[in-house]
Amino acid sequence: MCRNIKPLFNFDPPATDREIQAASLQFVRKITGTNKPSKVNEEAFHRAVEDVSEVVRHLLNSLTTNAEPRNREEEAEKARARNAKRFMV
Repeated sequence: MCRNIKPLFNFDPPATDREIQAASLQFVRKITGTNKPSKVNEEAFHRAVEDVSEVVRHLLNSLTTNAEPRNREEEAEKARARNAKRFMV
């Protein structure tokens, strides 16, 4: 999985449209193998990002869980700790 795509489900507050859009853009970039499409493919690329965003929104709104919502700050701190351990010299 692309490292830039973050889990978006079960957070308080819920994922924003901006976060969903960013994850969708990273997904489309990953599967197309390009960061910026050519002019001829630009419309298809942006439409794909919008389509993926729509599907992700629908998915996140459809999922249910009994688990307590995760706290964004706590998850960010855990990620920083993992990265510090991973990249220690």
